[in-house]
Amino acid sequence: MVCFSEDLKGKGKAMATTSSASASILDDRKRDLLKQAVYQKNGNIFFRTSIQKATANEQRQLDLAKSKLQNLDRL
Repeated sequence: MVCFSEDLKGKGKAMATTSSASASILDDRKRDLLKQAVYQKNGNIFFRTSIQKATANEQRQLDLAKSKLQNLDRL
């Protein structure tokens, strides 16, 4: 988010730079968070995996469950 005010031209530029730096720091934190490992349960066993892989697997399972419900509704 960039903040800029016409009556504070000099300060507005500084605020925009600070806001850009903050956005960059947040992006770095998000990338670091995505690299972290999580444990995902598969059956009775927990496997260590990345957040991205765990999210993709959960989305796949959700899509599969939705398609099964749609097939049941058709019957």
